[in-house]
Amino acid sequence: MERKKLVAGNWKMNGTFAHLPEIRAIAAGAADSRAVDVALCLPATLIDRAVRAVPGLPIGGQDVHAAANGAHTGCISSAMLLDAGASLTIVGHSERREAQHESDADVRAKAEAALAAGLRVILCVGESLEVRERGEAVAAVSSQLDASLPPAINHPEDFAVAYEPIWAIGTGKVPTTADIGEMHSALRERLVQAYGEKGQGVRILYGGSVKASNAAEIFAVPDVDGALVGGASLTAEDFLPIVVAAAG
Repeated sequence: MERKKLVAGNWKMNGTFAHLPEIRAIAAGAADSRAVDVALCLPATLIDRAVRAVPGLPIGGQDVHAAANGAHTGCISSAMLLDAGASLTIVGHSERREAQHESDADVRAKAEAALAAGLRVILCVGESLEVRERGEAVAAVSSQLDASLPPAINHPEDFAVAYEPIWAIGTGKVPTTADIGEMHSALRERLVQAYGEKGQGVRILYGGSVKASNAAEIFAVPDVDGALVGGASLTAEDFLPIVVAAAG
C-alpha cells in the first residue's frame, strides 16, 4: 500500500512570537512539496498565533490530556487544542514517558481521547540504549506499541506511529538502516495484527537525529513513511531539505 510521507516537526520547549517568521518560511517551503504532508507541533502558547500566521500548514500540540476537562492543573485537553486551531497532537514522546512518568496506559488513553475529539495523532515509541545493547529492542518496542495503541482507528491517515530510539534523540547517533528496517517491519506487523487492513494505512515515522544529510537514506528504508524531527525542525534552512528528501 502506498502511503504519503509525513514530515512533522516537534519544537519541544522552543518557540515564541519572535519565531513566527521561521514558521512562515517553513510553511512557504512546504507548499512547494505537495507530495509530502508537513506539520509542526509547537508549544501550546504558540499554536493560535501560528495557525493565524500560516493557515495552510497543519499545526499541532506536543501532548494532550485524556480527560475532556477538570482539575488537571497545567494540562491541555483535546477541545482546547482544537479551539486554538490545532489539528493534531503528539502523544507518548519518550521525554514525557521518562520525565513525566507516563505509562503505556496513559498514552493509550490520550491517543483514544484525541482521536475521538477529531485530532490526528502521532504516537511515539522507542527503546533505551541499554535495551538495544541487550538485543531486546524489537521485542520491547513491539510490546510498548501493543500496550499504547488505541483500541480502534476509523481513518488510518489520522493516526501515525513514530519510532524514536531514545538513545538517538538529539545525540547525532542513528541506528543502521538495517536496524531501522527491522523495527519498522515489526511495528507494521503489530499494526496489522491490531487493526487488520487499516494497519497497512498507518504511517510509521522515524525520529532520532534526522537531518538533511541522512534523510534520503532513511526514507529509502521500507515502511519508513516519514519523520518526526526535533532540533532540525526549528529552522526552515534545516527542516525543508528533509521535506525535499521525503518527496524523493
